[in-house]
Amino acid sequence: MAVAHTTTCQKLLFFVPEKVQGNRVFSSMILKGTKFQLKVWKYLKSIPKGELRTYSQVAIAIKKPKAVRAVANAIGKNPYAPKIPCHRVIRSDGSLGGYSGNGGINTKRKLLKLEGILL
Repeated sequence: MAVAHTTTCQKLLFFVPEKVQGNRVFSSMILKGTKFQLKVWKYLKSIPKGELRTYSQVAIAIKKPKAVRAVANAIGKNPYAPKIPCHRVIRSDGSLGGYSGNGGINTKRKLLKLEGILL
């Protein structure tokens, strides 16, 4: 039996660090994805700058501890890297894993270095 996945839209408000006329700017983005993907992407936004999580830790945090591969797939489909900071998620063995943003793994390494994380 085939299972249909529904696509959901969610509007997220996020802080853009640039200043416009001396004011902080808030911008919104509309994310389209499954409920599971949106849950993963929302969790990624909660990972503080300069900290890492593993794919397993993300799965546990969203209450789906056996869905590690699904978490990795959802992270790989992140449409707003690095605004949704998927670069802060690594493999359990300490290796970087992948990166869905422009520049691939090299960009992930550079973003982590900018946050003070050297792997």
